[in-house]
Amino acid sequence: MAGAAVIGPSDNNYNGKVTWYVILSCMMAAMGGLLFGYDIGISGGVTSMESFLKKFFPKVYMKMREDTEVSNYCKFNSELLTSFTSSLYVAGLVATFLTSYVTKAFGRKPSILLGGAAFLAGSALGGAALNLYMLILGRLLLGVGVGFCNQAVPLYLSEMAPPRHRGAFNNGFQFSIGIGALIANLINFGTEKIEGGWGWRISLSMAVLPASVLTVGAIMLPETPNSLIQRSGKNDNDHHKAKIILQKIRGSADVETELDDLVNATTSLSKTNNYPLKKILERECMPQLVMSIAIPFFQQVTGINVIAFYAPILFRTLGFGESASLLSSVMTGIVGMTSTFISMLVVDKFGRRALFIFGGVQMFICQLAIGTIMAMHLGDHGSTSKGYAYLVLVLICVYVAGFSWSWGPLGWLVPSEIFPLEIRSTGQSVTVAVNFLFTFVIAQTFLAMLCDFKAVIFFFFGGWVLVMTCFVYFLLPETRNIPIEQMDQIWRHHWFWSRVVGSNSA
Repeated sequence: MAGAAVIGPSDNNYNGKVTWYVILSCMMAAMGGLLFGYDIGISGGVTSMESFLKKFFPKVYMKMREDTEVSNYCKFNSELLTSFTSSLYVAGLVATFLTSYVTKAFGRKPSILLGGAAFLAGSALGGAALNLYMLILGRLLLGVGVGFCNQAVPLYLSEMAPPRHRGAFNNGFQFSIGIGALIANLINFGTEKIEGGWGWRISLSMAVLPASVLTVGAIMLPETPNSLIQRSGKNDNDHHKAKIILQKIRGSADVETELDDLVNATTSLSKTNNYPLKKILERECMPQLVMSIAIPFFQQVTGINVIAFYAPILFRTLGFGESASLLSSVMTGIVGMTSTFISMLVVDKFGRRALFIFGGVQMFICQLAIGTIMAMHLGDHGSTSKGYAYLVLVLICVYVAGFSWSWGPLGWLVPSEIFPLEIRSTGQSVTVAVNFLFTFVIAQTFLAMLCDFKAVIFFFFGGWVLVMTCFVYFLLPETRNIPIEQMDQIWRHHWFWSRVVGSNSA
């Protein structure tokens, strides 16, 4: 409580500091991001392993090994193969609507617990798969787990963190995704060398370890004060519980100001609690709704999941061997994790808008450069020179760095911090649903688009990066250092959104 260990400066708006209690709680919750990242990295790696393709996708294997007439851009084009990757996101899309109810009615903690348990079952089934049906069923269970975790974890981090450090805490989710992807890439690189062609089983089943940690750890997590207040109504006993937790996570006995804001944020719950979808469609919530749709949509059309899901396949298209392709993915994983850590350090200093815009410009330039090199130096047959292949690898790393300190972490941070408490869970569900919908679309169509568009695919994604950077510049107000329960004021001071919701008359 008041005597808890603390680090960091005090918050401008509320009493309290960053305590080890809140750090450890958020680190455990962020394990949900590690599971998501692990799955992204693993699926991209195993789909480039010849033993995996030979067992589950023999037509792709034969086309890759023996058909010299097929274009470099089309060797991996298979709807069945993309279904392996994208099926997870269909399940996550469906699960997120159930998660919205669970998160709102029972709290953030139960959703994280259920997500870990579903991921645990999916990992075990995937590693033991004897046929394609078992493999896809395992992916669907993983999707349920990801749906629960991606809905609940960003909310949990934003609500537990002090306003001054909310960006750093929430970016821990993306940092965990980066760690998970890097671990997966390292495991893929090692298991590919196992004789007998069963290394992919280790890759798929190793997710059992972090899933077990999250499932057990979630039992010990404290519920967020926001969630306790939201579900308590006017129950003084639950308000007292929320106050005790708030004192522990802030390291101060004087938390009345923040507690009062939380209680005041529930004053409209009696009118909106049973109709959150009606509330989110009202004019005063229109800016938040637009952001909850636009930001995750733009996050996917950056083309990042082209790299995340299919980097080893892309590197093989450039002429790298199986092992070299997996090693290249390890390199991009290291770059992504490091860049996200940098974002954690600077997001609360420089703000969300600056990182969004800087990262967007960086990604735009890289997409144009990669597309130009592939258009000029990679034909339908043969491979590009090693020099150009390595140059593309460097550009991909720079592109991943740009995403990892901007649209990667901020794509989860901003939507999780802008909604009023009474519709925050519903708003996060919209964000996750849009994210999963377009992740599915990209995952399912990319290999076909690569076959049809060839190098032009990178100009396609580059164009979207330009559009979304302009969107942030003109339409996204800064959210840095603003208490989460006072976030509604930013729209009333914005040049455009004030015309929609009305200006602040105060």
